[in-house]
Amino acid sequence: MTGVGRQTSLSRRFWATPALLCATLALSACGDASRFEAASSVKPTASAKPPKPAVVQTPAAEKEHERILASYGGAYDDPRLESLITKTVDRLVAASERPDLAYKVTILNSGAVNAFALPTGQLYVTLGLIALASDTSEISSVLSHEMAHVLAKHASIREEQARQASIVTRVVTDMGSDPDLTALALAKSKLTMASFSRAQEFEADGIGVGISARAKFDPYGASRFLAAMERNAALKASRTPLDPRAQDFLSSHPATPERVQNAQANARQYSSPDGGERDRETYLTAIDGIVYGEDPSEGFVRGRRFLHPKLGFTFQAPEAFTLDNTAQAVIGVREGGNQAMRFDVVRVPSEQTLSDYLNSGWMENVDKATTEELTINGFPAASAIARGDQWQFRVYALRFGSDVYRFIFAAKQKSTESERNARDTVNSFRRLTLAEIQAARPLRIKVITVQPGDTVESLSHRMSGIDRPLERFRVLNGLENNASVKARDRVKIVVD
Repeated sequence: MTGVGRQTSLSRRFWATPALLCATLALSACGDASRFEAASSVKPTASAKPPKPAVVQTPAAEKEHERILASYGGAYDDPRLESLITKTVDRLVAASERPDLAYKVTILNSGAVNAFALPTGQLYVTLGLIALASDTSEISSVLSHEMAHVLAKHASIREEQARQASIVTRVVTDMGSDPDLTALALAKSKLTMASFSRAQEFEADGIGVGISARAKFDPYGASRFLAAMERNAALKASRTPLDPRAQDFLSSHPATPERVQNAQANARQYSSPDGGERDRETYLTAIDGIVYGEDPSEGFVRGRRFLHPKLGFTFQAPEAFTLDNTAQAVIGVREGGNQAMRFDVVRVPSEQTLSDYLNSGWMENVDKATTEELTINGFPAASAIARGDQWQFRVYALRFGSDVYRFIFAAKQKSTESERNARDTVNSFRRLTLAEIQAARPLRIKVITVQPGDTVESLSHRMSGIDRPLERFRVLNGLENNASVKARDRVKIVVD
């Protein structure tokens, strides 16, 4: 949850549905951080290459770019990493069917595993995706795939499809009282967009593998990375019942077994499994030290605790809860999915009491008789109960400085335990000490050399700040369950 992208209101209908907290993780499209300019800094001379074409910005693209930055933690600045990405893109562009087209890559400061393209040639890749890739051929497969969307005008077509779907929705809404006709029209609209998107992805895979192969990268990097994303998603899914693909590449780029097999078939047209350049050493050197996961400056999760050094507060979720920090809110879900919570920030006028805010209509079915004024660790607060068809809600509003923070707890059935969990979480909200603020630092990828006697198990024990380190180590390093490490191999671990 950033301190900048503060929400001032939520859809009232949103809180009346059981999808409640899971839906807040689904951000539109894909995205990711750190920017570089493709334009050459060398002045042209008689023998120099002509300057690279620049991406032509449109007002719509600029607006979308700003939205992406806000949703994915801004751009990540790392000259060494940017240099690697720039050189990779240059090779891919030269090998593509349109070497005259311009591209601009932004590395996003987000732990999500994602990448995507705008019609203008703006490409985005997240730190989470970069950390997951194991060599240059794998990252080239992602970049060439996104370039393929631009070359095939998929990004432009998607914009038009979205516009048409919006029109269909409005028309269907006005169609009147025939529910069967309404449902049929909406289903047809969704099916058309889904099948078209699937066709786009397969086409982009084929184009992208060809570009990578012609650029002399290992064309099998695409199938290896698709498999790595599936394993990463499965690992995340086993940790939390929330949709693991909510903000990730797989939400818009489904990596089905058929798609992996298709990527392998495409690669066989260009190279044997051992052909092409992987350039693992150069890649690992470039990503050594990059941030892994969340940037603490925008708030981060450590176990059950959420800390926001910039804003100066912390709180702790109950036992058996898993926290996820998104751009809009901190979401928590209890094992089994029968309890959930949301924490976010809203603007409330200083002259409006917190009780009045809770009863102001932003949330449906609030029982005004349950509203009470509180003081929590010295901070003014208020609480109320709301009821939905399938969920019961306990809501708190707490004033901290000039901001008001909301804790919204949902339970399938109200119980002594659910009430205690809500109360204990809110009561854990406090100011961070100066020492805690100074100690807050991000997790980072560290590249190390395997020594004689090292094993996958012993190396995973050197990981810190993450859950399930053994499985995470294997996924980060592209190791199957029965694979081992060899002395002098270079591998990635996560450290604080």
